[in-house]
Amino acid sequence: MNKTLTKDEEKALLDAAQQVRENSYSPYSKFEVGAAVLAQDGRIFQGTNIENASYGLTVCAERNAIFAAVGAGERRLRALALVTQKLPGMAFNSPCGACRQVMSEFMPPDTPILIAVLDKQKRIVYRKTLRDLMPFPFDKFSEK
Repeated sequence: MNKTLTKDEEKALLDAAQQVRENSYSPYSKFEVGAAVLAQDGRIFQGTNIENASYGLTVCAERNAIFAAVGAGERRLRALALVTQKLPGMAFNSPCGACRQVMSEFMPPDTPILIAVLDKQKRIVYRKTLRDLMPFPFDKFSEK
């Protein structure tokens, strides 16, 4: 599996995540998140965070994007992009533990993860791998 993204793939993935972020349902946190995953065949699947008054029922953008891809038959994903707003005192906002665990089910450790923050009119992108975010996963890709 090719782990590098072309500039066009990276831009398309980030643009898709930023666009779907506008559909966020986040009346409680006011924290809008958009995510997009790139499938092996080049298709992009999007997801946004959907909150609920019963906070435990909230689902993150990353999981919604992954679940959309899996629902369409994809099982191995090439990359994930995440777009959020800038929070004071933080360089970027990384996926939660639940999202990291779901990511590790469908992405090998060296999968590119693009984490972008919107700071005024600027999109600042941090490039990581799933291994950076979850160095000791409970997954089928781990070395035994």
